[in-house]
This record gives sequence, C-alpha cells and structure tokens, in this order.
Amino acid sequence: MTLSIRWKVALGTLLAITLGLAAAGWLAFRSIEKLELAHAEEKLAARTGLTALTLQPLLTRPDTPPIRLQAMAHELSRHASARVTVIDQQGRVLADSDVPDDAVSKIENHVSRPEVAGALSTGHGTDLRWSETTGQRLFYLAQRVTFPGSRTVHVVRLAMPLTTLETRIREFQRALAIAFGVAFLVSVTLSLLIARGLTRPLSDIATVARQLAGGALRQRIQTRSKDEVGVLAATLNQMADQMDRDITALRRLEQVRKDFVANVSHELRTPLTSIKGYVEALLDGAKDNPEEATRFLQIILNQSDRLNLILEDLLQLSQIESGLVRFKRDPVSLSALVERTLPFIKPLMDKKRQSLTVMVSPDLPPVSGDEDRLVQVLTNLLDNAVKYTPEGGTIHIAGQPTNDPAQVELSVADTGIGIPEADRPRVFERFYRVDKARSREMGGTGLGLSIVRHIVEGHTGKIWVEGNQPSGSRFVIHLPVVSEAAGPTQTSLDIPA
Repeated sequence: MTLSIRWKVALGTLLAITLGLAAAGWLAFRSIEKLELAHAEEKLAARTGLTALTLQPLLTRPDTPPIRLQAMAHELSRHASARVTVIDQQGRVLADSDVPDDAVSKIENHVSRPEVAGALSTGHGTDLRWSETTGQRLFYLAQRVTFPGSRTVHVVRLAMPLTTLETRIREFQRALAIAFGVAFLVSVTLSLLIARGLTRPLSDIATVARQLAGGALRQRIQTRSKDEVGVLAATLNQMADQMDRDITALRRLEQVRKDFVANVSHELRTPLTSIKGYVEALLDGAKDNPEEATRFLQIILNQSDRLNLILEDLLQLSQIESGLVRFKRDPVSLSALVERTLPFIKPLMDKKRQSLTVMVSPDLPPVSGDEDRLVQVLTNLLDNAVKYTPEGGTIHIAGQPTNDPAQVELSVADTGIGIPEADRPRVFERFYRVDKARSREMGGTGLGLSIVRHIVEGHTGKIWVEGNQPSGSRFVIHLPVVSEAAGPTQTSLDIPA
C-alpha cells in the first residue's frame, strides 16, 4: 500500500521523536543511577570516616581482643545502617558485622577485592557487586586507615545494600517513563497536526494539478503561505494562467484560421462559379452569338482579374504576417507622401466629379517609415473613399501634430455612405465587409484594410476609423516621427494574425 505524503511526514516525525525520546530516556536513566550512586557514595564515605575514628582506640592497641573488635563492628553497623568490615594490611578480615563471631576467622582473604585493593593503593576504593556472604547486591566503600604514632595500616570498609537505592531508582525511572509517555502522546498529536498543516497545501496542489491535467484550466490553488510550498502553489497558478492564455490564444487563432479558410473559399468560389457558368454558357451555344460571346468573355475577364487581385492580396498579407516583408525606417515627409499618392487616385476622383482638399501642416516633422508601404496605405484608404463616396462628394486629407510630440496624425475623411458604429472595430479584419454584395460589385477583395492595419502596426503606429460629420467616415493614423539620433534602418514585421 502506498502511503500518502501526510503519513510519510507524520511517521517520519514520530520516528525521529521516538528515537530522540529513547536516547534521552536511556541517558536520563543512566544519569539518575549515577547520581544516586554518587549520593550514596558521599553518605557512605562520611559514615566510613566516622566509623574509622570510632575504631581508632581499638585499632591502635595491639592487645585488643578480636571479640571486642567484632562487638564494636556490630554496634557501628547498627548506627551506620551499613555492613562494617575491618581488614588488616595483608587482607585478613579482623571483624565483619554481617558474619557470626566464630566465622570471622574463616572468611577468605580480601586483599584482591577491588575496593580493598583500591584503598590500600590510593587510600580510597569502591565497588558494586553481588555479595556471596550476605546474598545481596552491595555497594562497597573502603578507606585506608593510619593513625598518628602507629605504623599499622588497616582498611575500614562499609557496605550498603542497594535494595533501597534500587527502589528509589525504579521510582525515579517510573516517574520519568510516565513523563516520557505523556511527551510521546503529545508528540504524536503535534506531529499529526504539523503533518496535516504542512501537507494540506501539497494535497491541494496535487488535486489542482490533476484537474489541470484533465482540462479544468480555471482551477487555482488557494494558499497564503509564503514558504517554498506557497512559492510552488504560486508558480503552478502562474503556469495555469499561462496555459489558459495560451490555449485561449490557440483557440482564437484556430477560429481565425477556420474563418480565414472559409472566407478564402467563399471569396474564390464566387468568381470561379461565375467563370464556370459563363464558360458553360459559351459551350452551350452562346459562342455562336458574337454579342453574347463578347459580353460573356468580358465578364470572365473581369472575374479573372478579381481572382488575381484576391490572390495578390492574400500573398502580400501572408508575407507581411510572416515577417518576410522588411520595413525601412527612413525619414518620410507627409506632404511628399500625399503628392506621390494623388496621381494614382486623382483620375478616379475626376471621373466621379469628386472634390479633394489637402491640409498638411508644413512644419510637421518627418515620420520614420517605409515610403513605398506608406504610399500603399494612403492609396488604399483613398481608393476606398472614392468607391464609397457618391458623385460630387468630398474627400479630405489632413496631416497635423498630436498631443504626443513623438507622433503625427494622418487622416482621410469622406462624405460617403459611412460605416455603422457597431462595424467599425471589425473593418480591419480579413474579408470583413459592411455591405458584402456592394463591396464585391465595386471590386473589393476584403483584404485591403487588413493589409493597411498590418503595415501601420509594423511602423509601431495605430489606425482606427470614426464617423465623419455630417456624413461619411474618417480613417485616422498615428505614426512615429524621426528621432534625432535615428538613422535609416530596416525592421521586419512580426504581428500575430
């Protein structure tokens, strides 16, 4: 079974706490035992010193009878609450309070006992062992005794049963075990709470990640944490936002592509259908009628020209959008731009008896751009103005400064049929027409304004359309002026479709 990260954190924390408590408990138990033994040694050393002083009169007299020394050992044992043993320099036991009087002489030599050997060599010795004589576990402390004016060396040893000491140690250990048990239970509770607090954001992150993987891109992680988990959650949210924007953009581009394919198919189908129909009519007999044949062939020629215009505009738009068209950054005078463009448009205006006014401020700074492409922009706008302005109408070209000294304004206004306000934001879309039937009749491809927008934006400019008073439309372009430090350069257009 796979454990969740919450249980892994909780169990890991508990394991660390358990090992820590076990180590602390073992050290505490050992410390308590050492402290109790040290305390017992201090008390036993004091009692041993008092016992040696009491025995001094008997030990300094060589004629002290053994029975008298044995009786004193029993008496001192009762007062000291310890076993009293007197040993000479050779290790022979002279008296022992826990041994019958007639058995003292039969006790084995004690010179090899650790506490006795320590006392004889250093003056002080201790040991903790099981006593074969008394059948108890005893704590021994021996002191070497020498008295002024005497060369005799004796060892006075006191031994205290560890029963009481061990009972106290067990009581301390029991209390310590209870304290550690309570600490362990508290640690279990805290570790579970801590693990829950630490892993809940991770669980939320995992849940949201699964939802994102399933396509629910609107899901987000709710967290206020500022630590690494919070950073991870914020990063995942940022990635989700980016994915949502990217997918939205892809869907939009996919829709644009579908619309583009549909529009291209529709735009190409109309002239092709017309050409096919008139060719079939010619094959069915119209070719035998010179007048009908001539009219049909003229229609076929017009539709062929329209197909050619559509294909040329599509190719040009594709090149601009793909960045293959490189735009110059040369100084271009707006007045010179207008003068270069008018010869292409003036004959069309004269044919419809339209009037033209031009008002370009003479002190306008030159714009930074590609003159050929800007001529294309102005030509397209003027061509549309001529087409959609009735005979006798007026077209006005203006160039003037803007509130931003780094830009100038170029506008083309007409008194034509105008563009409804609801359609104005979309007129720069490919194949978008306000009046589709009338636009085709006038020979429009539906791509001209889209090309214009891309060229203007390729010059880091802006273009929009607004209503003209009292009627018609007004196309406005803002273009950057030439900076003093700038020289002739070229840039490629990189604008999303």
